[in-house]
Amino acid sequence: MEASRVAVIVEDDRDIRDLIEAVLIQSGFEVHAAASGEEGVQAVEKHDPSIVTLDLGLPDMDGFEVARRIRLFSDSYIIMLTARAEELDTLLGLESGADDYITKPFRPRELRARVAAMLRRPRMGDTGASPVGQTPVPAAPANGSEQPEGNGQTQVAEPATNGNPPGTYLHNGLLLNHQTRTTEVNGQEIELTRTEFDLLHALMESGRVVRTKTDLVRRLRYEDYDTGSFISDADMRAIEVHIGNLRRKLGDNSREPRWLETVRGVGYRLAPKTLR
Repeated sequence: MEASRVAVIVEDDRDIRDLIEAVLIQSGFEVHAAASGEEGVQAVEKHDPSIVTLDLGLPDMDGFEVARRIRLFSDSYIIMLTARAEELDTLLGLESGADDYITKPFRPRELRARVAAMLRRPRMGDTGASPVGQTPVPAAPANGSEQPEGNGQTQVAEPATNGNPPGTYLHNGLLLNHQTRTTEVNGQEIELTRTEFDLLHALMESGRVVRTKTDLVRRLRYEDYDTGSFISDADMRAIEVHIGNLRRKLGDNSREPRWLETVRGVGYRLAPKTLR
């Protein structure tokens, strides 16, 4: 069985655990189940899964703490399952390292769709979707191919890959290598989750072209075009949280951004190049 087809279920409710296990086995996974947070952390460390489903309410520790512990050593995709639909729980889950969440009760096909979308995205060390030597095509700009600057001048949008080796992007001291899936700021490596890395990659390959939140949701699902799939307000709010986590890890300031600039009411793009 390939390592890429291994999943760990961390769920104390046996009925739900059995349901998730059946869905994942039907999807071709080797499944390992745990009924507590501690067992779940140990299972992830032992089996190195590509997917982890994580219950929020566990008997020994909450799912937030489990996600934080898993993130200390694993880049597995974490889907948090919660019976609580409050936005605060969602935000805490994403901030603790989860990549996605599903509210209970859920339909098996919804879980299958989320898992399938994540598996379309590369793991650390994979070469990713862009062939070596081929510059990725930026997203279509939200408002034309030129982006107005605050001083009234117009700057043509350019990807951060210009002049750099294939698969690498450099912008204001931030270096992203898509081939090795590593990120550095002024030579110091920054640890990102796979979702954070994919978002940063999308923005760096687009340069000053604005990427809408809807566009970024589709990017995380690896949908190359609008397939008509449903994108909720919660999905777009999740993008905001992931961008906030990215800024925190990079040490960026949203008011005076060095890398990630918010275009209010639209989305995000790279901040202008600096002279330093």
